[in-house]
Amino acid sequence: KLRALHPDQRRMVRQAIQGLASDKGDRKQLVGVLSDYYRLRVGRYRAVYCYRGQRIEVVFLEVRSVVYELFRP
Repeated sequence: KLRALHPDQRRMVRQAIQGLASDKGDRKQLVGVLSDYYRLRVGRYRAVYCYRGQRIEVVFLEVRSVVYELFRP
């Protein structure tokens, strides 16, 4: 999905993901069975990610409406 974004949006998403390493960004832990995952808000996009040891793994990136439809508790 990242490659399909406009270059400006792609840059914004990359910077937001890199910011996670220094505790920056509008992020929130998901609830229920998805409590191991977090969402990162980047404009109209949402990245769903998790921590794998010292690494941050983005598992899903899509516009807000799609993410909330698929990941609704």
